[in-house]
Amino acid sequence: MKNIYIMICMTVACIYLVSCDSLLDVDPSDQYSTETFWKTEEHAKAGLMGCYNALMNWRFSHTMEFDMLTSNAMTYNESNGTQAIGKGEHMSTTYLIELLWKNCFIGIGRTNTFITKVGTVDMDETEKNQMIGEAKFLRAFYYLNLVDKFGGVPLIVEAPNADTQANLPRSSKEEVVSQILIDLDDAIAVLPGSYASADLGRVTKGAALALKARALLYNARWAEAAEIAKQIINSGVYQLFNDYRHFFSEDNKHNSEVIFNVETVIPEYPTDYDLNIWRLNRPAPLKELVDTYLCTDGKSISESSLYDPEHPYENRDPRLLKSIVCIGYQYLGKTITRADVVNTGFGVKKYTSYEDSVSIPLVERSAFNFILIRYAEVLLTYAEAQNEVDGPDDSVYDAINQLRKRPDINMPEVMKGLTQSQMREVIRRERRIELTFEGLYYSDILRWKTAEKENNGMMHDADGADVVKRSFNPERDYLWPIPYNQILLNPNLTQNPNWD
Repeated sequence: MKNIYIMICMTVACIYLVSCDSLLDVDPSDQYSTETFWKTEEHAKAGLMGCYNALMNWRFSHTMEFDMLTSNAMTYNESNGTQAIGKGEHMSTTYLIELLWKNCFIGIGRTNTFITKVGTVDMDETEKNQMIGEAKFLRAFYYLNLVDKFGGVPLIVEAPNADTQANLPRSSKEEVVSQILIDLDDAIAVLPGSYASADLGRVTKGAALALKARALLYNARWAEAAEIAKQIINSGVYQLFNDYRHFFSEDNKHNSEVIFNVETVIPEYPTDYDLNIWRLNRPAPLKELVDTYLCTDGKSISESSLYDPEHPYENRDPRLLKSIVCIGYQYLGKTITRADVVNTGFGVKKYTSYEDSVSIPLVERSAFNFILIRYAEVLLTYAEAQNEVDGPDDSVYDAINQLRKRPDINMPEVMKGLTQSQMREVIRRERRIELTFEGLYYSDILRWKTAEKENNGMMHDADGADVVKRSFNPERDYLWPIPYNQILLNPNLTQNPNWD
């Protein structure tokens, strides 16, 4: 797949660049004629890679950026509108809101074009159907990101046509979710379980199942979510990688835990997280997140005798120091001081290629693959959904304990005898810790309806000093506003409640 990305850069991926300012940024404007382009298998491969290429913004803007909207982290400036959303000061013109809408509909436009046009290509029908399955997965992925933040949106499953689509009204959230599940079922039916090395990174059957499980979980369809997650678990295809610190690394691309990722290649499509995360201290973790990590006896810092306020990062869940840079600990071959993590007294270690004990030049170009779905999330999906269906049965404990017993983590197993409500809190904490900075926690607090509590109030740095105030209006903020420019261009788009 990496080789195909390079081909796209050099040749025909630009046929998908969208030029309209409307969403309905769905009509590709290009130097090629679609009538002459969709002829050969190479055209089909290039067209499909254009659909994948729309994922590039998920490397940062639509993943880690979302953690900076929560009590997990903050950004050092107002860029992208991230601070505004976290502070409850966002508007329908806020850049991050407009960007998500635009990028999702660009991806949807590309997948719709591909699905419609590839039928005319002279190639093996089995391979063609598999490629259509990949495109349907991607369309489902883009639509799930939209309904997660905006609720109902225009539902478009045909090739871009500004005359018929530019003024479409919003479909209901239920209608869009139904289409997401149809697309994923279609994909599951035709996608392979794995690929040869040259095609690693393409969508697999496991990825489609995992995205379906996420979609069901996000819509509180507990029994179905548990069933699909269990199917993935029982398949034996995936397992937890034995190194939590380094499963995000260039050396461990396509490791046993990866279900779906964004492929990268230098210099065309680098990740560049080393530069952004460390040199800019962005995101800057907050004390509220750090205090959530348990002590090594499995108890919270308020309950454990192992917690020492004078040495607050000792005897803690190992995922803390594997994910977060803390003052007084080794990183980059030096002892970290406040001057190294100026914003909150914490830095992000997850995603970086640097080591604790080795002093190396700061890297500007990095090329690990950003993981969008991994097996740990599937275990957590199963645990949450099954707990909501039947309470904390043995399979729920087992799913959580697999994460805690990862060889380099080795935390105590969850104590038996919990009520459903108690287990719910355990699972929510585990999702926050295990998946921190992977862009899912903001979605979690929205669907759990806990944002109105967690995202209201002052947030703190390592010293406990006030650094940023979060504000969340439960009458308004569980949905983002439809971007102003889209409503201006399309009078049939109605705004979400209390955003007028």
